[in-house]
Amino acid sequence: MSYSTAGTDKASLRGRVFNAIREAILDGSYQPGDVLRESSIANELGVSRTPVREAIRQLELEGLVHSIPNKETVVAGITDEDVEDIYLIRSRLEGLAARKAATKITDEDLRQMEEILALTAFYVEKNEFNQLKELDHKFHDIIYNATRSKTLNHILSDFHHYVQKARKASISTPGRAKESWKEHEAIYLALRDKDGETAEKLIEQHIKNVEYNMHLNID
Repeated sequence: MSYSTAGTDKASLRGRVFNAIREAILDGSYQPGDVLRESSIANELGVSRTPVREAIRQLELEGLVHSIPNKETVVAGITDEDVEDIYLIRSRLEGLAARKAATKITDEDLRQMEEILALTAFYVEKNEFNQLKELDHKFHDIIYNATRSKTLNHILSDFHHYVQKARKASISTPGRAKESWKEHEAIYLALRDKDGETAEKLIEQHIKNVEYNMHLNID
């Protein structure tokens, strides 16, 4: 992957470099304990060392890396304890998001959810877990956006992204992909019916099921 600096806004370039490195950490391309070398990353991305250095500082603020003064920067990543904390918080906040979304969701939102459910059913039969992970992300994104709450959207989008490896582990559990699709369908029906209370309960249970199956897959 290469990012040309010609005609590119500096802030935009910094953001793209940051997202590229963060994505590599979250998807496991960089493992906990790996050393991040500015020069190597800069060469790989086709940029100077400055945006890489700035991105690493930001990643340190997020706790994804830690720097040893005058030595090196090491990947911290997401620990099992981090994942458990995120799922605990997500189960509460996503329930709130579903309740809010039920009163604000649009016909276009619902149409998109129907399309995602149809595609999910197709890829479940093919055991295409990468596609299913992306569709899961899109399904939840629609709910976050439907809350019309910038705060909830931002927090939940970050949380959902942070546990992408765990989500893939969960959905790879035998039979889990089909169960998840059915859970999404039930959530969709509750949102379509403007039943916030049911949507809240269903999505809280859905998040708990994801975490449970994640542990089954890892164990």
